[in-house]
Amino acid sequence: MLIIARLPKKDRQQRLVQSLQEHPFATDEDLAELFQVSIQTIRLDRLELGIPELRERIKSVAEKSLDPVKSLGIDEVIGEVVDLQLDAQAISVLEIKEEHVFARTQIARGHYIFAQANSLAVAVIDADVALTATARIRFVRPVRLGEKLVAKAVVRSRDGDECKVRVETKVQGELVFTATFRVVGMSGVTMHHR
Repeated sequence: MLIIARLPKKDRQQRLVQSLQEHPFATDEDLAELFQVSIQTIRLDRLELGIPELRERIKSVAEKSLDPVKSLGIDEVIGEVVDLQLDAQAISVLEIKEEHVFARTQIARGHYIFAQANSLAVAVIDADVALTATARIRFVRPVRLGEKLVAKAVVRSRDGDECKVRVETKVQGELVFTATFRVVGMSGVTMHHR
C-alpha cells in the first residue's frame, strides 16, 4: 500500500472505505501509516463510518464463507481461516508476533510461514485425513514482526486421491512466500477421538 498524503477528513474517510475493500485485513496501525494520521484518528473514522475492528471483520468474513474443515481440527490450522471452500480454495491470516520471530533480528522464523501455508493446503482438501507428500517452497522476502500474512491456497488439480495445491502468502498485497504442495487425501480412515 502506498502512503497517502494528509487528506481532508471527508476524503480520507472515503479512501478508508476503499482501502478496506481492497485490503480487508489491514490493521488500524497499517491504516494510520497509510493515511499519515494517528491510530486514534483511524479508530474515530471507523466508529463514525460504522466499520468494525479487524477481529470483528475477520469473524464476519469467516462466518459467511466457511465450509467446515474436514481433514484436521480448525484449531490445528496455523493462522485464522477466513475463507474455506473445500477442494477449491482457502484463505488464512497470521499476524507475526514476538513468539514467531528471532529475538535479535525481529524476522519471522521460516517454519511459521511454512506451517501457515502447509496447514491451509491440508485444510482445503475434502477428505477425512490429508497428508502432505511433497512441497516446493520459495521464501521471496523476509517477514518482520507486526506484519500480517494473508495466505491463499488454491487447488490446482486433482488426480484420484492426490491434489496439487498452490499457496501464495502476501503482506499488504506483496508476495512474500510461495509453495506448491502435493497433498494426498485418505477418506474412510478411522480417527481415534479422545
